[in-house]
Amino acid sequence: QLQLVESGGGLVQPGGSLRLSCAASGFTLNNYHIGWFRQAPGKEREGVSCISSLGGRGNYANSVKGRFTISRDNAKNTVYLQMNSLKPEDTAVYYCAALPSFQAMCIMTDGPYRYWGQGTQVTVSS
Repeated sequence: QLQLVESGGGLVQPGGSLRLSCAASGFTLNNYHIGWFRQAPGKEREGVSCISSLGGRGNYANSVKGRFTISRDNAKNTVYLQMNSLKPEDTAVYYCAALPSFQAMCIMTDGPYRYWGQGTQVTVSS
């Protein structure tokens, strides 16, 4: 069974950090773009970051650029999202998703992504 599982969410104060993990089971992430998306209450899901199956620095939404870093460890079949300098507006449920692709550039629109995790809650509050 193909599955993505997110972990690492929680409650953090503004300015704090969290590292989200996206672990795959039933398939290897090597051949997939991985995207991180988030959805806040009452808002549409938005793309946060993505990393190509070929690796690289990844792409970021303007709202998180310079604060979030995406990385992948193919040996552990896991993708990470390091989130620093967190703000209350980062509060949301964060999802990872996988898209089979060998293109160099990943995308941050959610429609094409095939496999999704169940989400992990991130709450930034004092």
